Amino acid sequence: MRRIGALCLVAMSGMLAGAPAQADTVPPFKGNDTGGIIAYSLASQTDARQLAVDHCAAYGKVVKFLSVQAYYGGYVSFACRWVPYGAAERPLRTLY
Repeated sequence: MRRIGALCLVAMSGMLAGAPAQADTVPPFKGNDTGGIIAYSLASQTDARQLAVDHCAAYGKVVKFLSVQAYYGGYVSFACRWVPYGAAERPLRTLY
């Protein structure tokens, strides 16, 4: 019984060692109801502020930018916040 377990362990280790390593791809724009990230390469080509505003407005929230990593492979991160107290209306949602 121990021999079978050892052989299975060796076989699984061999399969894992022989398999190529893969990195998971990340889309240039990704987010949910709490915020998201925009790839810096996309942010330099398009209006990143408008992308974030439209994304947060779809959830009835406003955008707050958190950080910018201004180099290749960096991201622009933002958070979606509830409409502040005292605001008369909900945020506008642009429909194209």
